[in-house]
Amino acid sequence: MTEHGTIPGPSLSDTSTWLPLDGLAPGFDANKAPHDTGLAGQVVVVTDGRGTSVTHEFTDSEVSWDYQPGPGDSLEAHQGTDAYEAFLVDDGLYFVQFHHRFRPDQAVSLVLDLRDGRALSVLSTILDEDRPAGATRVRHDFGPAVIAGAEVSGAAPAPTSSLIGRRVVWDYSPEHAYEHIYLSEQWYTWQCLAGPEKGLADTDENSVWQVRPGIYVFAWREKVIPCASVTIADHRDASAIRSHGVLFGLDETGEVPTHFTFGAHGRLVSMTVHPENLNFV
Repeated sequence: MTEHGTIPGPSLSDTSTWLPLDGLAPGFDANKAPHDTGLAGQVVVVTDGRGTSVTHEFTDSEVSWDYQPGPGDSLEAHQGTDAYEAFLVDDGLYFVQFHHRFRPDQAVSLVLDLRDGRALSVLSTILDEDRPAGATRVRHDFGPAVIAGAEVSGAAPAPTSSLIGRRVVWDYSPEHAYEHIYLSEQWYTWQCLAGPEKGLADTDENSVWQVRPGIYVFAWREKVIPCASVTIADHRDASAIRSHGVLFGLDETGEVPTHFTFGAHGRLVSMTVHPENLNFV
């Protein structure tokens, strides 16, 4: 003890000592689901509200894609082939991840709902250091779409406030556990309960989209570590929540893009209900 009654040691508030993104990866993916090859041999074309279409042709391990902008899209046409991982979330519902070779500062998370003929793409982009004031280092752009040739049913993917008030514990491995508290449509708080980041906590930006009843895309953007995540989680059984996700950002040098997938098992531990006159929902 010091003369003021405190225990000497590194301060958890000293963010310069926080683990970089590439330092988190070893063992963090222990609860990741296996890569699902159910899309192999399929060609899936998604079209968004601007008239932009992207054709995806899948093999067991690679996706060849062809981006054709619509009248409301200022981007140029481009094509490429990338390695991908796919996770089966529910009947006919896939969560696909790939990191662009032609633009290493971009990665794609693609939700394909083959049953309902709908899709949601999330483009993660690493921004320059001279980004706008207050912007996180990684930006997320969301694009709901429909699948060409499919019979479209159900509600379109859309932002939701359904997670607000929930407190969930996530196990990413036998050694990695985190708590999430969903505060509002823009903010959530995380705390590391076990693992190399134990004791660290912060409040960061988030976005939540519902893709099916009880199944949500949850994306967060960290302000301390230059990274962001896109996950999809099935909350229909509050005692056995299952998620699949990706982390994308820069390594310890701040120069090399880092991209890796993971999975987690979660459980609802409490629910905050605000007074009706203060309720977000």
